[in-house]
Amino acid sequence: MRRIEEIYWLRFYGCLAVFGFHFFDRLNQYISSVYIDLGRIPTVLGTPIFIFISIFLFSARYGDRPPDGFLVKRLQYVMVPYVVYGLIYSLTKYANLRREGVPVDLVDTLVDYLIYAGWHGYFLIIAMQFYAFYWLYSRYGLERCLPPGPWLVIGSLIGIAYWGLTRYFAIDPPGYLLWIAPLGWIYLFFLAMLVVRHYPQLTPQRLHEVPWIKWLSRPELLLAYVVVIGLFTWFGWLEHSSKETWVVPLFILFTLFAVTRLRNVRATPLVKFVNRYSFGIYLAHPMFFAMVDFASEFVSFSLFVYSLLLIIVGMAGSIALNWVANRIPGGGMLFGKTLYVPADRQTPAPQMR
Repeated sequence: MRRIEEIYWLRFYGCLAVFGFHFFDRLNQYISSVYIDLGRIPTVLGTPIFIFISIFLFSARYGDRPPDGFLVKRLQYVMVPYVVYGLIYSLTKYANLRREGVPVDLVDTLVDYLIYAGWHGYFLIIAMQFYAFYWLYSRYGLERCLPPGPWLVIGSLIGIAYWGLTRYFAIDPPGYLLWIAPLGWIYLFFLAMLVVRHYPQLTPQRLHEVPWIKWLSRPELLLAYVVVIGLFTWFGWLEHSSKETWVVPLFILFTLFAVTRLRNVRATPLVKFVNRYSFGIYLAHPMFFAMVDFASEFVSFSLFVYSLLLIIVGMAGSIALNWVANRIPGGGMLFGKTLYVPADRQTPAPQMR
């Protein structure tokens, strides 16, 4: 079977979406505009895409037989960068606050970042929880009592209720503890398992065999939903992040559209290049954004120049750091591994169930 080309496109999109979300956050400090809010709409899918891809690829590769040492290896390659970057961001935060004369305790800052997951790497903890759930789901045949089809519906309702009720009751635990709870993301697990189960049928020739997926993957449905979101945004009725009730159906419609339409679309060299460094870009870009902010304290940048510097320094710096780290023994483990992206020649893909 051919490589799973659509995963390259999804990872490319997810990487740029996360980068773009934080980019708009920076711009929002200088200008407030409905157009920035509209620009946020496609960026809210970034974090869910990374979680979905992780579950999908492991299920596609290993099926219901994850290898020995699976969880140990995931802990190494996911949680070690979490600790390393958590230390970098927490110590930087502490130093900046001290420089500004704000009284702050180092231990409290470390606890906030590392224990309460109070930085953007919180998604690594979510991913690790679902790696453990995938291991249990596969090893103990939980698909018999938790079939992905019905549980995609149940998980979606749970996610919508979780984000809606926690916002309605203003539940706000320390750090990002609210965000790392799996209840808000459980639909991603069952969506990934469902796509793996039906993957051979998600071609244009066989899509009629799963009529409900064929209906949900229609571009007209996705476009209509995006238009509604755009209208609600225009009137200021929506918040924009990956932790909103309206993101759940948006992500399902988007993903089903992507996996049924991008099967035969070959990833371009640029898409593969970004894929290779996507993990490093995700983890490191706010650090380089902060460098631009620090420079702006001494040099007055126009908004256009500031925006351009964020994009260039944030992207190039993250890629360069990841490139250098992966050429140092153990550097990939500490700062995030560069992903292997095969050449254009045809190579076997994981056998889908």
